[in-house]
Amino acid sequence: MENPDYVELALAVKDWGQCLGFQQVGITDTDLGSHNQRLQTWLSNGYGADMDYMAKHGVKRSKPEGLIPGTIRIISVRMDYLPEDDDIFENLMATSKAYVARYALGRDYHKVIRSRLRKLEQKINQYLLDWGMTEFSARVFTDSAPVLEKGIAEKAGLGWIGKNTLIINERAGSWFFLGEIYTNIPLPEDQTTAVNRCGSCSSCIDICPTGAIVAPYQLDSRLCISYHTIENRGIIPIPIREQMGNRIFGCDDCQAVCPWNRYAAPTAEPDFKPRNNLDTDTLLSLYLWSEQEFDTRSQGSAIRRTGFDGWLRNISIALGNAPFDIKIIRALKNKREVATDLVKIHVDWAIEQQEAKRRLQV
Repeated sequence: MENPDYVELALAVKDWGQCLGFQQVGITDTDLGSHNQRLQTWLSNGYGADMDYMAKHGVKRSKPEGLIPGTIRIISVRMDYLPEDDDIFENLMATSKAYVARYALGRDYHKVIRSRLRKLEQKINQYLLDWGMTEFSARVFTDSAPVLEKGIAEKAGLGWIGKNTLIINERAGSWFFLGEIYTNIPLPEDQTTAVNRCGSCSSCIDICPTGAIVAPYQLDSRLCISYHTIENRGIIPIPIREQMGNRIFGCDDCQAVCPWNRYAAPTAEPDFKPRNNLDTDTLLSLYLWSEQEFDTRSQGSAIRRTGFDGWLRNISIALGNAPFDIKIIRALKNKREVATDLVKIHVDWAIEQQEAKRRLQV
């Protein structure tokens, strides 16, 4: 039996990937030693906050073959998600409107990308079956397991890890998702490694509202608005609340100012189009959602990750940061009557902020 033509297959994988909606596909080996060193330094500095899962799986995150035995190659893909005609800073300045990170406006990317990766896996499997090869194995991932996604993407030539710790592509910016296929087939690796082109630019560091990018290529989650509005399940520190503005789920400032994002293309993926008016709704209208409405409207959405209490907590803070409005005070007081203890702490703070602004108007 002849061996499959792996060069032909690698080219086919990239064509199939683009047909499935991925803007780029790269192939790399499993050597992630330098990226593991970065991770260990990040963890030892305490920058992971309480995200214990980042250290939980030991070397599996940096040794793909330890996570999925037999893995010798990784297929790395990216998919654009930026909405069309979206003015990030205009939306951030619209203090009565809610700001949701652009990646979370549409359908949950985990579902979209996993589905496409499985279809890509099936195409590879069929190709190999046609050659009589039955020992093919693969696993698909997208931010869903102990995988060093950004390190893999960098090695596969999808871009470089920028000073804001995101993957940046010189022709596409950084508004894209990543996904991977771990496999046991010896596909030829891509030899083109992206050159880091951040240069002397410090725009992302300078714009960060809380100073979370504590040095180039180093992000301290304890100061990060995205961490606190999504991962943090408890009380958000007051200094962070004061800088959150109207950001109720995530933060895009460092991407919005990145010069390379002038090359970012709007997504053509229907699943990533905004849902439930999350790109235009007001803070007050979202604050009126009941828990049942939250469950219904967050179905298939990344915003479900914060949970209903986190949702109310975050919006309470944003309402406290908004200009004085008697309607806001009434809404906060009404919500306090039915809120959990966690939410009440943030409601009380928000009421204090609104009352202080009212006194300044007298």
